[in-house]
Amino acid sequence: MNTDKILAEAIAKDYAPKDNSKIVALKKLDKKAKLPATIFTYTFGIISALIVGTGMSLAMQAIGSGTVAIIAGIIIGIIGFILCGINYPIYKRMLERDKAKYAYEIVELAREISEEK
Repeated sequence: MNTDKILAEAIAKDYAPKDNSKIVALKKLDKKAKLPATIFTYTFGIISALIVGTGMSLAMQAIGSGTVAIIAGIIIGIIGFILCGINYPIYKRMLERDKAKYAYEIVELAREISEEK
C-alpha cells in the first residue's frame, strides 16, 4: 500500500467541496429536531443553578444577614432545586414534540437513502 497516496487523498477530501447529499440533509434535519430542546435545557439548567446558588448564599448569610435572609435563602434554594428537577422532564417533552414534528421528513429521507443502496 502506498501510504503517501492514502494520506494525500485524505487531505484532499477535507478540501474538496461538499455535496449536499441526502445523508447531509438527514443529519441537518436530525440536528434541527434536537437543537431547540438542547439549547433550552442548558439555558434553563444554568438559570436554575444560579437560583440555587443565590438561595444558598442567602441562607449562609454570604449576602444579607438576619433570619429573613436565611428563610428567603431556603425558599429560593428549594425553588431552584425544583427547577433543576423538572429540567429533564421538560427536555424529554420538548424533544419528543420536535421529533414528532420532523419525523415524517426524516423517515422519508432515510427510506430514500436505504433504497438507493
